[in-house]
Amino acid sequence: MTLKDVLTEEAETTYEITRKLAAAFGDAELSWKPPTGATEWMTVGQLLMHCASFACGKAVCGFVTGDWGPSAAPDAGAAAHVPAAAALPSVGSVSQALALLEEDRRLALGCIAATRNADLLAQRTLAPWGGPVETLFQHLLHVIAHLAQHKGQLFYYLKLMGREVGTADLWGA
Repeated sequence: MTLKDVLTEEAETTYEITRKLAAAFGDAELSWKPPTGATEWMTVGQLLMHCASFACGKAVCGFVTGDWGPSAAPDAGAAAHVPAAAALPSVGSVSQALALLEEDRRLALGCIAATRNADLLAQRTLAPWGGPVETLFQHLLHVIAHLAQHKGQLFYYLKLMGREVGTADLWGA
């Protein structure tokens, strides 16, 4: 198994579980967010948009191609890459979230496929939002883990809403 194979398998599994969890929400629940705590929570709609449009695919391609898009130049600073929850857009429907998530999955997998195995350990870069200089492999693995983190957030939103979800729903067992 190559490093590309590891990344591909991790991305495929994470996207599939995220898709299943996203599909468990209804359109009427898009404005729901946890009612308590001092933390600035995303609504379900914002979280679905984040998972489907910002959590993985665009960042994978940014690291692979160096193209971060017009609104997120590498020198823009952390604030441009990590906006406050209130500033995040929301999906208009669960079906929109699922379609965007599929587009994002294809983007991520296409960029992983275009990467040479040798480059995964040879290329070392700094993320646009800061942090240590790391290998391309580490950055891509962290971006996939970012989606997995939000997959867990979807899981706990469902639990807080009283849904019957368990370990198998979170890990795909």
